[in-house]
Amino acid sequence: MARRWTNDLTRADITPENLFVNRRQIMAGLAGAGLAGLVGNTAQAQEALEPNSFEDIASYCNFYEFGTGKGDPSQYAHLMTTEPWSVKIDGMVDKPGDYALEDILSEMTIEERIYRFRCVEAWSMVVPWNGFELADLLQMAGVQEGAKYVSFETLYRPAEMPGTAVPVLEWPYREGLRLDEAMHPLTLMATGLYGKPLPNQNGAPLRLVVPWKYGFKSIKSIVRITLSDQEPPTSWNMANPREYGFYSNVNPNVNHPRWSQASERPLGGGIFAKRKPTLMFNGYEEEVASLYEGMDLREFF
Repeated sequence: MARRWTNDLTRADITPENLFVNRRQIMAGLAGAGLAGLVGNTAQAQEALEPNSFEDIASYCNFYEFGTGKGDPSQYAHLMTTEPWSVKIDGMVDKPGDYALEDILSEMTIEERIYRFRCVEAWSMVVPWNGFELADLLQMAGVQEGAKYVSFETLYRPAEMPGTAVPVLEWPYREGLRLDEAMHPLTLMATGLYGKPLPNQNGAPLRLVVPWKYGFKSIKSIVRITLSDQEPPTSWNMANPREYGFYSNVNPNVNHPRWSQASERPLGGGIFAKRKPTLMFNGYEEEVASLYEGMDLREFF
């Protein structure tokens, strides 16, 4: 299927893989474990920490289905079975059904997309994802006239996901987009990162990546996609609507209730490295601002 977007980031912009692997250890260490003197020097930060294996990538990734502890996802995500895998597509589509992942992938052109990626905690990265545009999958299913929203569900398999024994969220984990956001060429269904298949803790075998929104919008291990004409409930918005709106766009002009969103620190620069201004829509303003024309972005945050 034709590519509909051209990236302005290059491989030179990518956050080094071993920094991505160790990002939480680096953040925690620089903040208070005797590494605060490592400022602005990526090589020093790498040298001070023993790199994890690729299987331990993103050992803190808020995959609560495996526990709320920072190391829980990498410790327990191997329990999740990812083969075979299918995605139920239902609601306002012409061809509802269970789509086997191998059949989906046989119809898609997988490409690398280098995207800015921002955590709520005001750290930023540039990550090379592999995948295909969500729009291509929705077109395969046939979007019906009148559909306005797309909702997603994560796998809910308590026998393989020990974190679901604790009701920290209402399971299964749910997310949603407006249809025009979902059909935007930036919106990716990711199957890998750094040129490798997604590790389980990063959302194997299929996750969403919406680069102008905060990372928690990029739902992992997707098993269901539903088209509807009503705004769907989303997990963090249901749990704490004051802090997590439906849209969750990166917006330096709207603070999180507990911290400022106005600046960020690129991963690898050190705890005392100069912060940089947060870009509107995470740097994708030119591409996506028109989606929100006329909206009050303080009300629709």
